[in-house]
Amino acid sequence: MIWNDEFETLPREAIESLQLKRLQQTLERVHATVPFYREQFAKAGVNLEQIKSLEDLQRLPFTLKQDMRDNYPYGLFAAPLDQIVRIHASSGTTGKPTVVGYTRRDIDNWTEMMARSFSAAGAHRGDVIHNAYGYGLFTGGLGAHYGAEKIGASVIPMSGGNSKKQLMIMQDFGSTVLTCTPSYCLYLAEIAAEEGIDIRSLKLEVGILGAEPWSEKMRDEIQEKVGIRAIDIYGLSEILGPGVGIECIEAQSGLHIWEDHFIVEIIDPDTCEVLPVGEQGELVITTITKEGIPMIRYRTRDITRIIAEPCICGRTHRRLQRMSGRSDDMLIIRGVNVFPSQIESVLMSIEGVEPHYMLIVDRDENLDTLEVQVEVNEKTFSDEIKVLQKMSRTIQDAIKDMLGITCRVRLVEPKTIARSEGKSQRVIDNRPK
Repeated sequence: MIWNDEFETLPREAIESLQLKRLQQTLERVHATVPFYREQFAKAGVNLEQIKSLEDLQRLPFTLKQDMRDNYPYGLFAAPLDQIVRIHASSGTTGKPTVVGYTRRDIDNWTEMMARSFSAAGAHRGDVIHNAYGYGLFTGGLGAHYGAEKIGASVIPMSGGNSKKQLMIMQDFGSTVLTCTPSYCLYLAEIAAEEGIDIRSLKLEVGILGAEPWSEKMRDEIQEKVGIRAIDIYGLSEILGPGVGIECIEAQSGLHIWEDHFIVEIIDPDTCEVLPVGEQGELVITTITKEGIPMIRYRTRDITRIIAEPCICGRTHRRLQRMSGRSDDMLIIRGVNVFPSQIESVLMSIEGVEPHYMLIVDRDENLDTLEVQVEVNEKTFSDEIKVLQKMSRTIQDAIKDMLGITCRVRLVEPKTIARSEGKSQRVIDNRPK
């Protein structure tokens, strides 16, 4: 079901015309109200009168996460605080948090985009949406909440944590849609099994899962274990929150980006050169309707590509391939670029392996080492040593075939790798900085 037929099915020419108009308005706004951007444009020698086409966007400098920290807390706001109705912030686990502000119109636009996203995922009036994204400074909980209410669904503002109670509520309240991280969705399935609950017998039909990269193998695992359609949703606080893009339930192939609110580019993360449509690289997003804190050419560090081919659902906005990882959590091990999601896809193809793993990177006499710790299921763990040794070699060979590097594989017993109710921690890098 399409929520907003007028905008979601605009012809390509109309989308690009609207984008250019809104881009020019946004650039005038930030130039007038944000000293940082005014200085950046001047350093780059850019006159806004030169921005006459979408291709001219390439003349403008990038905005980095560090720029947000350097201007903490309100230095990048383009609206005065008396027009800001909500403030969110990142967790600030490295350095100061990134702070984002929303005007009333920003909240309305965000709500609209989340309504589109829920509709694309197959949710509708009459659904009971169990929202296990975190509420508070994190954008996930409230972003999903407002969109769910907009489509007329019943929302359970559960937030994260207390997994046994989550399952009880889903059972008793008849939840039909679950929103959370994919790793937490699997964790709920694990807890359900421990509690003797058949999670597939619940009324859940759809999972709208995001906030961390996840592989197609993990999707298969979720759909099999939980008995739902697992839909990937994309967003980041600096740009909006959840609802920047989402897969449609018809295709489950590529994230529809709401191009009447965003312009996307793909760049080579090393050279910063804009790549042709279809090539894989780092995603750069420019917001063209945000009032509180517009972002010009924000480097997301997410690795993806633009899909220009039309989708079977009828939406005309371009799609992004599901994120394969991040340019800044990419591991370089003995000269090889490694994303955790690549190793995850290998692990998920091995029978008897659980979807819980940890990558330990270290350095031994100037040589990088990689240890892959992965849980096996109860049946496999109780098998003979030679069976476990064979599985370990199989995983080791599969990783070498895919990535060209040799790693040590350590099989661990079920439930020994720490679980997360939010974004999962997959990597421990012990190498000297």
